[in-house]
Amino acid sequence: MANRGGIPRVKSESVTVTATDVRFNFTSDARFARNFSGFVAVWLAQAIPTGTTGTLPVVFSSVASGDQAVTTLDNAAVTVNNISGTGIYIAYYEASTGTLQLLTGLA
Repeated sequence: MANRGGIPRVKSESVTVTATDVRFNFTSDARFARNFSGFVAVWLAQAIPTGTTGTLPVVFSSVASGDQAVTTLDNAAVTVNNISGTGIYIAYYEASTGTLQLLTGLA
């Protein structure tokens, strides 16, 4: 059964661009638990800086759970080109595979 306790929500606190990826950073209590499978409301509160390479992959990062790759259909990496802007995105996290799939907001 998914989302027994409701749909969790997380909000990014900052965005960091490196040569290898774009990281949306979340507070230390934003974690994807091993025993959780279900929908997640993700508020991307910061814009990716203008001029960022569009093919860079997007990663969600927090002190509590480390880095989490963000995917779309067929396990393809979500890239800067896929992020439409700031706002609420819906994702699905599958604990058995550690997969976080973005479902909305894809360009």
